[in-house]
Amino acid sequence: MDTLRNMRIFVRVVESGSFTRAASSETMTTAQVSRAVTDLESRLRARLLNRTTRRMSLTEAGERYLESCKRILADIEQAEAQAAAALANPVGKLRVYGGTSFGQHYVMPLIARYQKHLPEVSVDLTIAQEMPDIIEEGFDVAVVVASELDDSALISQHLGSTAAILCASPDYLRTRGVPHSFDDLDGHTCLHLTDASLPACHWISEGPHGETFRHTAVTPFQVNNPEALALAIREGMGIGPLPVPVALPGLADGSLVRVLPTHRLQKLNIYALYASRRYVDAKIRTFVDFLREKVPLVLAEQEAALSACDAEAPRRRLAAPLRVRGTRELERLQLVN
Repeated sequence: MDTLRNMRIFVRVVESGSFTRAASSETMTTAQVSRAVTDLESRLRARLLNRTTRRMSLTEAGERYLESCKRILADIEQAEAQAAAALANPVGKLRVYGGTSFGQHYVMPLIARYQKHLPEVSVDLTIAQEMPDIIEEGFDVAVVVASELDDSALISQHLGSTAAILCASPDYLRTRGVPHSFDDLDGHTCLHLTDASLPACHWISEGPHGETFRHTAVTPFQVNNPEALALAIREGMGIGPLPVPVALPGLADGSLVRVLPTHRLQKLNIYALYASRRYVDAKIRTFVDFLREKVPLVLAEQEAALSACDAEAPRRRLAAPLRVRGTRELERLQLVN
């Protein structure tokens, strides 16, 4: 027995004042309407209506039940309206997961821009190295960086691709020399980023003409945070891989130097993952669409900034010895005087 359906019919009978009029409005027969009310009374074990051939009236139990039915049906209508609105209008809380580096440098700034357009959506962002079970842990969208995705029932949208670059400090390169090929790295101290998306202690480089080089080295230092690795590289501890947004500030101010600038480490894909393609909540749909539009633009901006740093690097290298010679000359003059 469909109790909700019968409750709606009962309310319609009372409001219309007639089984026949209720049947007409519900596109049913009078017998079907009568049967629905009878089924309700059987379920409740209480008479709801006093019926004669000429008139109909509510019993005391029927009056109480009528008010309860109206309240329940109104709540259901409101819940259905809210659910339907969620498919059409982006509102409510959006739970997002982002990997440690990508979440901080890409997802966080994009969330700020997304919320400027849709302030009705509140975002709960979790940044962590290990990807959670997004369905079990209640995430709406996960933004992940990986060479490839594991098989799953999740829906994925490809947002773009990125690759880390090798960096060192100017002091390290002055002391140890500048490597010109992957083979030269065997004579250098190599630091590692133990990121969940990267193979541990392996550097796989894609050359300018599509050739691939693989480098494996014992490292005296490794860390799971790109910003911490950037600090270690600035301190002259060795050569290490950095995501482009982490490397850019150091490349721009000269505290980092790009090593093997015609090579990048293995390309990694950027994906947005969510649970279902059917009845996608508006806040999920609009956020994924926003990422699909904006992530390629952000990647292009960073590529332009990296190219500018690469173009500036030879000029900076030429200027550095002049600054050293000028300092020494000044010291000599001070000693003479």
